[in-house]
Amino acid sequence: MHNQDGTDLTVANGGAMPEKRQQSGLSLADEAAAQAALEKADSYARSADAPATLRAYRADWEGFAVWCDRYGFLPVPAEPRVVGAYLASLAETHAPASLRRKLSAIGKMHKFNSLPWNPAHRDIQQPLRGILRRHGRPVRQAAPLTMDLLKQLVATCDSSARGRRDRLLLLLGFAGALRRSELVGLDVNDVARTADGLTVTIRRSKTDAEREGAKVGIPRGRHPQTCPVLAFDAWQAVALRNSGPLFRRISVAGRIASDALQPYAVQRILLHRTSLAGIEMKTLSPHAMRVGFITEAYNRGVRDEDIMKHTRHKDLRTMRGYVRRAGLITDSPAGLVGL
Repeated sequence: MHNQDGTDLTVANGGAMPEKRQQSGLSLADEAAAQAALEKADSYARSADAPATLRAYRADWEGFAVWCDRYGFLPVPAEPRVVGAYLASLAETHAPASLRRKLSAIGKMHKFNSLPWNPAHRDIQQPLRGILRRHGRPVRQAAPLTMDLLKQLVATCDSSARGRRDRLLLLLGFAGALRRSELVGLDVNDVARTADGLTVTIRRSKTDAEREGAKVGIPRGRHPQTCPVLAFDAWQAVALRNSGPLFRRISVAGRIASDALQPYAVQRILLHRTSLAGIEMKTLSPHAMRVGFITEAYNRGVRDEDIMKHTRHKDLRTMRGYVRRAGLITDSPAGLVGL
C-alpha cells in the first residue's frame, strides 16, 4: 500500500490484496463496480494518516529492519523477544518518547500487513519498563511565551511588510492558541472581520483527523500594539490578497511571495524577534504561544472549560498539565505554612 506521497506501507510477503471473490453470474459491469469499490476503500485507507506521520513510521521501520538484518533476526513477523532486544539496544541513546514511537511504527507495519502483533507481550513490555526505570528522563516541555515577552517581541515589529506579517503571526498565534501548522495553514478567507473582532476558521489540525474544522473567536485588543485585529488590517494593507495563504514568505528585498510560510519558519521568526529584542533565549518553541495563552488565561482566572473550548483540547489532563505548571508556585500550600 502506498500513501498519496508515495510512502510504502507494506513489507515483503505481506499486505496482500483481498482475494477475488467467487463470481456467480456477475455481469462485467458489476464485476468492475466491485473492483472499484475495493480500490476506493483502499484509497481512503491511504488517507487515514498524515503523510508526515507515515514518513516517520517508514523511517522508524527501516531502522528496525536494518538492525534485524545486521543480527540475523526476522523483522516480519517480529518475535516479541526481538522487538524487546531492539528497544534495549537503543536504551542509552534514545529518549522514552522516541522508543515508544519506534514501537508504534513496528506495530503499524504489522497491522498494515495483517500480521500478528501484540505490543502488550511481556517480552516487549518488561524490557521497556526496565528501560524507563533505569533511563527515564523528564519530558522537556515548552516554556510559555509570557505576556511581557510577547510585548517585547511585538515591539520589534516595524511597519515594513516583514514587521507587519510577524506582528500578526505572533498575536494571532498567541490569541488563538494556535499550533504552528495551524498558523501557516491559514488562508486569507479563513479569517473573517466582524464588529467585535476576528473569526478564524481552522480547517485542519493535528487533533482533527476527520477534518471537521473549528472556529476561534479573536476579540479586539485593549492596546493598539497588541491588537490582533489592527495587526490583521495592517498586514492585509500591504499583502493585498483576497485569497491564498495568509502568511507568506518575504524575500530579502522585502518582496511578498505567493507561497505560504513553512512550519519551520515560525520558530525562525520567534528566534529572530528575540534576538532583535535583545533577549538571550537560545530556544523558543512555536508551541510557546499556545502554552503561553493557557498560562496567562489560567493566571487571570479563566475557567478550565473555557480555556479548553478556545484551545480545542479534547483531553482535560493535557490542558491541566499546563495549568499545574502555571500554578506550581502561586498555588503551592507551602506559601500558607508561615515560612
